[in-house]
Amino acid sequence: MTFLRRLLPSPALSVALLAIWLLLARSASAGQLVLGLIVAIGVPVLVSSFWPPSRARHPFAILRYTLLICGDVVHSNLVVAWGVVRWRWHRPAHRFVVIPLDLRDPVGLAVLSMVTTVVPGTVWSELAVDRSAMLLHVWDAPDEADFVARFKARYEAPLREIFE
Repeated sequence: MTFLRRLLPSPALSVALLAIWLLLARSASAGQLVLGLIVAIGVPVLVSSFWPPSRARHPFAILRYTLLICGDVVHSNLVVAWGVVRWRWHRPAHRFVVIPLDLRDPVGLAVLSMVTTVVPGTVWSELAVDRSAMLLHVWDAPDEADFVARFKARYEAPLREIFE
């Protein structure tokens, strides 16, 4: 392994960490830049020994998926807010739903888990030990089979395109 590869095992992660550091600090002063570089170089080096190998492909698919999630967060917030307002007249069909998974990439599964907790309407999630299924608590799922089919098509399928 070359020196540069040991110093920067994940250049994209280092760039992202530096950018996030500077944005959160709201300053690009020399001190913040040095601290940001320490974090941007140190964190990937420290986690490289246990970071799962994964290659995200199709940058436009990543952008499409990101925009889809952003839209779904806004839409779900409105749907859940409306559900709370009309709680007295219409109780949501909340339930636990088991979703069988075809996605096997560990980073893809981590993204899927994060997405399910970010989008309102899915209150809780758990990934099976063998990574074959995900258990979700859903705010309103009157038809379980329809929810599973929609979830797999909307959230899992694009991640399979990106990570597999």
